Amino acid sequence: MEESKMNQLKIISGSLLKTIALLTMLLDHTTAVLLKHYQFFITPLFNLLGTEITPYYLLRGIGRIAFPVYCFLLTEGYTHTRCKEKYATRLLCFAVISEIPWNLEHSGSVFYSGQNVFFTLFLGLCAVYIYDQFKKDRTKQIFSLIAVFCIALVLKADYGVMGVGFVLFLYIMRDNKLLQSLIGCCFFSTPAFVAPAFVLINMYNGKRGYIKGRILQYAFYIIYPLHMIILYLLKLYLIGY
Repeated sequence: MEESKMNQLKIISGSLLKTIALLTMLLDHTTAVLLKHYQFFITPLFNLLGTEITPYYLLRGIGRIAFPVYCFLLTEGYTHTRCKEKYATRLLCFAVISEIPWNLEHSGSVFYSGQNVFFTLFLGLCAVYIYDQFKKDRTKQIFSLIAVFCIALVLKADYGVMGVGFVLFLYIMRDNKLLQSLIGCCFFSTPAFVAPAFVLINMYNGKRGYIKGRILQYAFYIIYPLHMIILYLLKLYLIGY
């Protein structure tokens, strides 16, 4: 009976999860790049346990939903893809494509010390692949994973070593959703904002949903570098730098 009730709550497809992740990411980046320059968004609404709660703080908090959901979808993609090498190549290609838009958005120039989140997702996928491939050789597995984490550290990929480790954690704990959710929130400095992401993940029904075909699939990839270029141009026009 309880299992039947739980299944009734699984109403979110992979496509809807991806759309939610996209929208919360766009909200997060728009707030970080543009809205923070307007007085209304940085004016405190109230004080909570010593923290000034501003519209900026709340909107960035909602944006925290995006990364955990994207990481979860990555592990799902890894599990179901027919060709893991093509999947990894696609992530790496878009990491390279997105780098200049990422740099422009964050520094206003083509150079920036950190790397975009596609590098994090690519390295996370590599970590998952290594974990699977070297299960019978723990020494190779451990040293290969250390190498991946070191690359993330050197590259200064978005979310860093924690981000890569989080992807691997989601994959390892994929069959224990309760522990995945409880421990997963602890990876982040604001677990209260991340918790809704795990609620959504636990409502996933395992179905692909409405995003089908290569055009729609690639559209979701292209939106990442495209929206950063748009935000950069809007910032130049509206803010002036």
